[in-house]
Amino acid sequence: ATKAGEPVWDLATLFPSQGNWSAEDYLGLDTNRLIEFTDGCLEVLPMPTLLHQLIVDYLHSLIKAHIKSGGIGGLVVFAPLPVKFRSDLYREPDIVYLSPDRVAAMGSAKYPEGADLVVEVVSEGDEARERDYNSKRAVYAEHQVNEYWIVDPERKQITVLSLDDSTKLYREHGVFKPGQQATSVLFGGFAVAVDDVFSQPQP
Repeated sequence: ATKAGEPVWDLATLFPSQGNWSAEDYLGLDTNRLIEFTDGCLEVLPMPTLLHQLIVDYLHSLIKAHIKSGGIGGLVVFAPLPVKFRSDLYREPDIVYLSPDRVAAMGSAKYPEGADLVVEVVSEGDEARERDYNSKRAVYAEHQVNEYWIVDPERKQITVLSLDDSTKLYREHGVFKPGQQATSVLFGGFAVAVDDVFSQPQP
């Protein structure tokens, strides 16, 4: 029998083992945690902090206002929302922009397939940093996400990566630091002060 303070091991037997999850199993999960899905395996993401969520909210508001005022169209949404990149690969970007064409192509689908711009706010810890700077960069480039913003509260910098049409790899549009404005390639005229991003009010 399970003792007090131990995990409920028997509960784990109700779920597939790593490597044996299907997309249907993954999408059927009912949890308040952000979870990603790759090749039959689940990856539970860190719980976001208040600062993380304030940054996400701030950038989401700015991007939403820009696409509305510029008549660009499309949708900008925030996590939790699984984004499908292939049948066995789903990610949960902090912010996702979907172009009008991508929205139209969704039809009645519950979840978007691919994205045109994604933003990841780096969570604390080496594992989260490696995920956002390396593994997600590779995934988003492979699946032709036009622009990828890595927003790093610890380093107080914003890295903007733009997809190179010829190589289909990311090139560094800029690493923007305090005192600078981070700019977009996809959204001409869009700029955000780095200082403002990392100075969100906290209680």
